[in-house]
Amino acid sequence: MRIDSYIEKLLFEYNCVVVPGFGAFLAHSKSAEIDMVTKTFAPPTKSISFNAQLSKNDGLLVSHIAKEKKLGYEEILQEVEDVANTWNKRLTLGESIELYGIGKLFHNKDQKIQFQPENKTNFLTSSFGLTSFVATPIQREVLKEEVQELEEKIPFIITPEVRETTSFRPWLKYAAIILLAVSLGVTSYRTYGDLQQKQVAAQQDAQQEVSRLIQEATFFESAPLELPAVVIEVTKRHLGKHHVIAGAFREEPNAEKRVEQLKEKGFNAFYLGVNRYGLHQVAYDSFDDPKEALAFLRKVKATESKDAWLLSEK
Repeated sequence: MRIDSYIEKLLFEYNCVVVPGFGAFLAHSKSAEIDMVTKTFAPPTKSISFNAQLSKNDGLLVSHIAKEKKLGYEEILQEVEDVANTWNKRLTLGESIELYGIGKLFHNKDQKIQFQPENKTNFLTSSFGLTSFVATPIQREVLKEEVQELEEKIPFIITPEVRETTSFRPWLKYAAIILLAVSLGVTSYRTYGDLQQKQVAAQQDAQQEVSRLIQEATFFESAPLELPAVVIEVTKRHLGKHHVIAGAFREEPNAEKRVEQLKEKGFNAFYLGVNRYGLHQVAYDSFDDPKEALAFLRKVKATESKDAWLLSEK
């Protein structure tokens, strides 16, 4: 029976996994690091070590395997102890033991067990999937010169704003002209009484015409435009907090193409969005339960792509 996959799974949740009769694998938290010489940024992680002195059974590994295989505790304990005996014999014969996803065990010249971690898997779930990257210096002066060149080459065209005039304002102008003409015409009358009566009548007619035109203009301005109602059905997909990432692309069309490829293979793939580095992320699937996400991730790494990783949101 191979037990390295069970050990690997437990190291994500626990800092000590004991193999009865053999030793314990220990996980130590390690903060993020910056190498000022190479300009390399390393994310927080868990480093794995091995201690042969801690070989007393604490029940964690055996109980986990018994639950996964749905077998009795005593039966699984015997199988794990048989595996430990086999490992000890192989190491005594000078062989090395490769544990997938964990590391390599071998004997040194003093016949003591040595452990070489694989360091390909980040067992710290809060930063799982993050890898080291090298920072590229920003050439600010070059960017400034390029922007200045673009400003000199690209012309700026300012289009004056055109005001829309309402339909009743020309009529106001005509009404004012009529009112002025009437006022000038009545001055030719000799008698003061006729002059006053005609002036009053002309003013009343002009005011009535202006009021009528304003009402008509206001009516056309305020007439509502009825539009047919449009009903759009939108189906919103539920996303969990744990995403199994298939890749990150600089161009969005490449990300959309990858989503279509994964959907053709039967995955519930979707476009996750742009991360803080400006890359377009594509996910195989999304989960609420982190254990389901890790199980799906291992399946994808074994069958689809070893470069898949898990992104967990807070």
